[in-house]
Amino acid sequence: MTVLRTPDERFNNLPDFPFSPHYVEVEDADLGALRIHYVDEGPDDAPVVFCLHGEPTWSFLYRKMIPHFVAAGFRVIAPDLVGFGRSDKPAKREDYTYARHVRWMRQLIEALDLRNMTLVGQDWGGLIGLRLATELDERFSAITVSNTGLPTGDQAMGEAFEKWQRWSQEDETFDIGFIVNLFGRGDLADEVVEAYRAPFPSDEYKAGARQFPSLVPTRPDDPASDANRKAWLALTHWQKPMLVCFSDADPVTAGADAPFLKLVPGTRGQPHTTLSGHHFIQEEDGERWAAVIIDWLKAA
Repeated sequence: MTVLRTPDERFNNLPDFPFSPHYVEVEDADLGALRIHYVDEGPDDAPVVFCLHGEPTWSFLYRKMIPHFVAAGFRVIAPDLVGFGRSDKPAKREDYTYARHVRWMRQLIEALDLRNMTLVGQDWGGLIGLRLATELDERFSAITVSNTGLPTGDQAMGEAFEKWQRWSQEDETFDIGFIVNLFGRGDLADEVVEAYRAPFPSDEYKAGARQFPSLVPTRPDDPASDANRKAWLALTHWQKPMLVCFSDADPVTAGADAPFLKLVPGTRGQPHTTLSGHHFIQEEDGERWAAVIIDWLKAA
């Protein structure tokens, strides 16, 4: 099995990302040991804000939010999913499955013995994070999500997602920095675009990013559908606080907040907020999302 590791020098001089790297090794029965990178800021004994990124970003996405959480007295853990950021990158697309992504992050949580966590999940950070929160219920005390979902394949994903899924498989270059900029206002600074490209020195490093869109359950018999249905069942009994903060200009996840608000008891009476921006809301309104989360957690 081939596992790639992005050279450290690719991550030198990143804009507004002064955080020291931390690593944990997890064991995969087929791939062997995998090194997972995570940001770890704030007091070790503070409540944990667990910031989980999605496709095709990495923990750099949360750079505007992390300092606010730390200043408010929280500990921030922001991992890079396997295949992204400074984490190891299995070289074959078939090395990546939804179940493996959940298992790898579960192993990180257990290795660090994280408890009293608030999940902050966007895009695949929600798809993976909501599975973690329901499967490790005793370790999570709250959830906040933006621009995400928990699809089972029982409902259509919508035209915008279907177009993205097709394009992701057909585009020859799959330029990660271009993609992040495209799904926003298109005004990211050049050095920010380059920071999103940094984990991927060549196409062979992009297997995980290429595979992610194909792992979204779009059929009722998808390999992940039953596990996601089980997670939804758990969410219909979730009494802990859940804060929904979708953006006002994301065509991919528009309307995906409704099932959470309707079905999850923990959403009732919470200060749900509409943020201003496109898909990667951490770039366009991340500081406001952080402020809303901090006020919400402090008031609990």
